Amino acid sequence: MVKEIQLRVNLIEERKEHILLHKASKNLGVDENEISAVKVLRKSIDARKKDIIFNYKVAVYLNEEVPGKSDYIFDYKDVSKAKEIHIIGFGPAGMYAALRCIELGYKPVVLERGKNVQNRRRDLKAINQDHVVNEDSNYCFGEGGAGTYSDGKLYTRSLKRGDVRRIFENLVFHGATGQILVDAHPHIGTNKLPKIIENIRSTILKFGGEIHFETRVVDFTVKNNKLEAIQLQNGQEMAVNSVILATGHSARDIYELLHEKEIALKAKSFAMGVRVEHPQEIIDQIQYHCSGERDELLPAAAYSLVHQVKNRGVYSFCMCPGGFIVPAATANGEVVVNGMSPSRRNNKFANSGIVVELDIDKDFKKYEEFGALKGLEFQKDIEKIAFNAGGRSQMAPAQRLVDFVDGKISTDLNETSYQPGLNSSPLHSLLPKIIGGRLRKGFAAFGQKMHGFYTNEANIIGVESRTSSPVNIPRKKNLEHTEIEGLFPCGEGGGYAGGIVSAAMDGERCAEAATTQCK
Repeated sequence: MVKEIQLRVNLIEERKEHILLHKASKNLGVDENEISAVKVLRKSIDARKKDIIFNYKVAVYLNEEVPGKSDYIFDYKDVSKAKEIHIIGFGPAGMYAALRCIELGYKPVVLERGKNVQNRRRDLKAINQDHVVNEDSNYCFGEGGAGTYSDGKLYTRSLKRGDVRRIFENLVFHGATGQILVDAHPHIGTNKLPKIIENIRSTILKFGGEIHFETRVVDFTVKNNKLEAIQLQNGQEMAVNSVILATGHSARDIYELLHEKEIALKAKSFAMGVRVEHPQEIIDQIQYHCSGERDELLPAAAYSLVHQVKNRGVYSFCMCPGGFIVPAATANGEVVVNGMSPSRRNNKFANSGIVVELDIDKDFKKYEEFGALKGLEFQKDIEKIAFNAGGRSQMAPAQRLVDFVDGKISTDLNETSYQPGLNSSPLHSLLPKIIGGRLRKGFAAFGQKMHGFYTNEANIIGVESRTSSPVNIPRKKNLEHTEIEGLFPCGEGGGYAGGIVSAAMDGERCAEAATTQCK
C-alpha cells in the first residue's frame, strides 16, 4: 500500500535523522517497521513567520518497495535515414523539438548560429573582459540558448501547455539531479547545465540527428505560400519539408527578415526595467527574520514582488539568489543585463529583474512607422541609451537604489557581481518616464512590503530589456504559421513561451505538429 501525506518539519526537527519516517509513522498511526520507505514528492519552505517550516509531500510505502524505475520511458531509435525536419535554433525549444522528432521517427536537422557550449565560453570571456560582443556567440546565442549560461530556472506556470513532469524527467535522464523533481522551485544552475546540454546533443547525434553549429539562416525561399528552402550565410541552400523556427527572443535578424518578406508578424506587449542587486545577507535577514547569517539548512533566500502603478504591473522577474549579473547584449553598441545563479547559489549577492509592463497598443506611438517591429525598435533605443550611459562599452549604467528613487546621481556605487563594471549614471532621467517613473514608485512600495529592501546598499543596473519577445509570429491551431505552409514558429522567439520548461514543452508540441504535416 502507498499513501501520500503532507508533513511539516521545523528547523530543529530537520536536523534529526529519520525525521520523515518518525513523522509519517505518527501521522498514519502505524509502526515504523511497517514502513518500507518514505519518498519525498515535493519540498518547499514556509518562511512567512519566524518559525520556519519545511513542507513535505511524501509517499509512504507500507510493506511495499519503492519502484526502481521512472514511469517515463524515453525510447529513441535510429532515424538517420528517416524523413527530415529542419529546426532553426538549439535552445530549449529546439533541443526538445529534436528529441521529440527522434521519438516520432523523424530525423532532426538542427541549424544553430552559435557555437557549442564549450566554445561559447571563450566568447563570454571576451564580453566580460574585452567588452567585445560576438553577434553569433554570446549569452543568448549558442548551444542551449539563453538558458545555458543564464541560471537554469525550471519553475513554470505553463502547466496546461504540456506534460511538465515529462520535461523534468528527461532532464534527469540526461544528467540533472533528481532534486529537480522534488523542489517547489527547481533550479539546475549555470555550472551544471552545460554538461546536461552536451548529453542531449549526444543523444540526438547517437540516434541519427544532425546538429550544425555556426550555421546562420539568412533567408527563406517561399513559393505559393509554401516554405521550400532555407539559405545559409555560407551560401548553401537546403530544401526543406517542415521547419521549426526556434530562434529565441533575441534573434532580431529573423524578425527583420520575415518583416522584409512581408510574412505575417504581430507586435507583442512585453516588460522592461532594470536589475536590482543586494548583498544576499540582506535578503536572507528579511525573508528568514534573522540577524547575521542564515541557518545552514536554509538556501539563499529568494523573493517575489509585484505592485500596481498607474494601472501597470511593476514586478520582480528572474530572481537569482546567491547569483550574479551578466552582460546579455547580442550586438556591439548595446548594453543588456541578465541574472543567473550557480547550482549552490553561494555567491554573496542576490539580484532580480524589476520590470514594468508595457502595452504595445498605447506606449509606442513614436514607433508606429515600424509596424510589427515597433516594440523591437523601442527596445533597441533603450539598449543604445544604456550603452552610451555605461561609457560606450559593456560597463552598465548604475545607481544606488534610494538615489534612483530620490532622483540623485550616486557619488559612488556598491560592490557588484557584474564583471564588466558599473558606471554611475542618472538612470532616473535616462529611462523613459513610462518605465522610470513607475520603477521609482514600485521600489518605494517594495520597501513597505519587505522592510530592509529599500536601501542604498543596493544597486540598480540597466537595462533588463529581454524579458520576452517584443514580436509574435502568428500560427494556426495546428501550430503552423498563419500564411506559410511548412513553417512552425516555436518557443520564446515566436512569443509562445517564457522560460526553459515552457519553451521545451512548446518544442515538443511543434515537433508533433511538424511531423504530422510532413507525412
